[in-house]
Amino acid sequence: MKALYKDRRFQAVVAANVLSSIGSGITMLAIPLLLVASPDGNKLFGTIMLIMTVISFVATPYIGVLIDRMSRKKMLLTVELIGFITVMLFVIVGFVTNYSTIHYIILYGTGNFFYPTIFALNQEVFSKDVFQSLNSIMEIQGQLSSMLAGAAASLVITRWSLQWILTVDAATYIAAFLFLLSIPYKRSSERSDKKHTAMKEGLAFIKENRSVSLFLLLSFMPFIAVMMTNYLFPIYLTQELNASPAAYGIESAVYGFGALTAGILIVSIMKRTGTELAIMLNISLFALGISIIFFMKLLPVYFSIVFLLAFANAGTRVARNTFMMQKIPNIIVGRVDSCFRFITLGIRILLIFFFTYVTANDRIGLAFLGLSLLLLSSAVAGWTLYKRKQQKQSALLKSVL
Repeated sequence: MKALYKDRRFQAVVAANVLSSIGSGITMLAIPLLLVASPDGNKLFGTIMLIMTVISFVATPYIGVLIDRMSRKKMLLTVELIGFITVMLFVIVGFVTNYSTIHYIILYGTGNFFYPTIFALNQEVFSKDVFQSLNSIMEIQGQLSSMLAGAAASLVITRWSLQWILTVDAATYIAAFLFLLSIPYKRSSERSDKKHTAMKEGLAFIKENRSVSLFLLLSFMPFIAVMMTNYLFPIYLTQELNASPAAYGIESAVYGFGALTAGILIVSIMKRTGTELAIMLNISLFALGISIIFFMKLLPVYFSIVFLLAFANAGTRVARNTFMMQKIPNIIVGRVDSCFRFITLGIRILLIFFFTYVTANDRIGLAFLGLSLLLLSSAVAGWTLYKRKQQKQSALLKSVL
């Protein structure tokens, strides 16, 4: 790990990731507040979330192809440059006139390819023996960046106008661009061949490695559940626990601490258990937490379970990223990753429709029941796949001996 810390490429990747997370994080916290404050804000924000999820659903397969076709360094630099130009245009708008709802919508909907591209770049430029440590450190800095973004947002949102917040965001884009520019990078000759950039190659890998692919898909379920709890937990805190607004801030801090703890401990866990078993232990922990949280109607207990959910989700993510880097060839990792993102976005769209319906009819318990069944069935299916693989390996070993 010491060698990794001294690696100039690693230092540049972490610096760019931190800057991107903090800069865009502050903006993405400010925009929803401004949207909600507008007429019919709650309904508008929910509609925008659904529309953006659908747009991501449609665009994701094409993003995967681009990640595998282009130089990943050039793609990251292009993303940062486009982000800077877009944000600066809105800075100018803010100084010239007042922002309107359409401006908020465009800003909130301005996504980028940063995170799936940086994942593919990391796999390409770093050796396999540092994948566990690399993903763990990326998780730690990601959580620290989110916490810093939240702290900074709480200080500036009520004191600064949006154009000044966007100016800070624009500055982080340029700083991240310069760090990424400094990364020594040479695109592999194998990826330079455009014959190897069709989406069907990613689908072919999934078909040929069905057990691995299904196992990976199951490992995304805690993340899907977390996306849904971002919608459910505020309603649960207000309607079921009668919590004060301060509880939202405490929950965010507890969640960040839980995820940060997982980032610190997960490498040791993976070294002791192996990557796949670490994934299953974390999925199971998350399934347990999400199955009992609705019935634990005391704030201290609720916060304790939130800590466990954060730990399990972050632990699953680090182990899954390591597993993907180990199992998926870098030449097709963008397309394979986009296939999983496509499927999980589809699941999220269906769940958003379901949860919107049941919460509108004051049946939030049904939403938690749905999440519980999804996670418990994923855990059972995952353990089944894991045990089958262990049995095959054991039988193979006996035949060799």
